[in-house]
Amino acid sequence: MLSEEIFSNVLLMLLCYAYVLAIIVVSGKIDKILDVSRKSARKFLHIMIGNLPFIIPFFTLAIFPVLVAAPFIVLTLLASPYSPFKIVSKRMKGLADITEEGHQLGLVFYAISYTCLALLFASKAYIIAAGILPMAYGDAAASMVGERWGRRKYSLVAQKSLEGSAAMFIFSFISLAVGMVFFSFIYHFALLDKIVAAAAASAVATAVEAFSPMGFDNLTVPALSVLVFLLYGGGL
Repeated sequence: MLSEEIFSNVLLMLLCYAYVLAIIVVSGKIDKILDVSRKSARKFLHIMIGNLPFIIPFFTLAIFPVLVAAPFIVLTLLASPYSPFKIVSKRMKGLADITEEGHQLGLVFYAISYTCLALLFASKAYIIAAGILPMAYGDAAASMVGERWGRRKYSLVAQKSLEGSAAMFIFSFISLAVGMVFFSFIYHFALLDKIVAAAAASAVATAVEAFSPMGFDNLTVPALSVLVFLLYGGGL
């Protein structure tokens, strides 16, 4: 029955909300619990939220993945320095601190990317993953590796390191390859074709991350990674 289908989708959506809110709470406290930097807390948030595409195949109505992502555009904007309601950002201090430590609108762009990809590709979650996983795992690895071990610096738009860019490609590809293996059991596609598309998407994500201004990579990386993934046959 339709009512049962709606109920199951609403329940899964609420579980996604609970997961994201739990990650936000943990991210706001993890620096004190594990004695790590606020930047590391922000990357933890990016990575963990980046796992949501693995849940999307279990929705049976396409609107619900969009409804999972869209409210967080408003939530992250209200928590950012650009919030029109400063009292709201103060009440969401944990998320606000993570946002301000980052690139101010970075988390807003992250939520926008999620929402747009969910709107376009809810029936094929592996395409959403092609945009989200490089941003979640690749970008986080690039930042942490570059900060700690980056010695060979270069500057296009912002200063980067060859070590960080190498980490971006490696972790983007690994996360996408693992993701495609997971999705192959659900969508029953030819895995080799997706791995080739994943490699191309990872290479482009690495280049795009190097050229993107601070924070805007949360828009450019998902968009262009998905585009290249599709061009290389990943969406078939």
